[in-house]
Amino acid sequence: MFIKINDNELYYEIHGNPEGETIFFIHGAPGLGDCRGDIKAFSPLGDKYRLVFMDMRGSGRSEGKPPFTHEQWAADIEEMRKQLVGGPIKILGGSYGGFLTLEYVLRYPENVTHVLLRDTSADNKFDHLSIDQALKSELPGITEEGIRRLFDGRVESNEELKEMFFALQPLYTVEYDEAAVKERIDSIYYRFETHNYAFRYNKPHFNLVPDLHKISVPTLVTVGRHDWITPVVCSEVIAEHIPKSKLVIFENSGHSPQHEENAAYLKLVRDFLENNS
Repeated sequence: MFIKINDNELYYEIHGNPEGETIFFIHGAPGLGDCRGDIKAFSPLGDKYRLVFMDMRGSGRSEGKPPFTHEQWAADIEEMRKQLVGGPIKILGGSYGGFLTLEYVLRYPENVTHVLLRDTSADNKFDHLSIDQALKSELPGITEEGIRRLFDGRVESNEELKEMFFALQPLYTVEYDEAAVKERIDSIYYRFETHNYAFRYNKPHFNLVPDLHKISVPTLVTVGRHDWITPVVCSEVIAEHIPKSKLVIFENSGHSPQHEENAAYLKLVRDFLENNS
């Protein structure tokens, strides 16, 4: 379905129990990601909760009017909440979606009851670790020039974005399924302008660590032990600074424990929400 949000047509889906408390899911990878991955991972929670999934401005099937700032994306989430819910929500964000989840909670704290963060970061301090790991992998298709353009937000086309993202795929998971990855890569809605804006203009100034102590609601912080793009230390910093936080590391996962250890991940989410009601 589509809804007009801040002069932009955004794609969204609502799943699950219409009488349940609402969880918003914020996907990562601006210009690469969309809500389909979260729908696949989290739909079983719909037996109890009302689940709202959305493609962010400039990603997936949503319209792409700029700006692609954190302020604008957070405002889009807030307007979506107003139109679809009205009251407070629970919010789960992964990877870059975790950046936006933190931004949202800090900007609209009165509208959130629970925060769930997956494989994310509160600043850009550890980006060099990801770049180093990518270069040391010696995977075919990864060059220093290419990885720098990706991280600097200077990708020149959707084709280049697709090629680089495909080359990096073996780093993302503990077990690499080439056929499944190829199918997923071919299904992505590539929006290189959105990616470039996020990495060229947003990330260089991204640092929410000094404000994390202001988050007062129960917060679950999760990360895969083998995550290369937002390594464990990023989640440790978040958990250290948010007072009511719980950190859980998934030992057999890379960047996506919600898929790689799905049953355990869903159980953790259920237990966390039920025990912190």
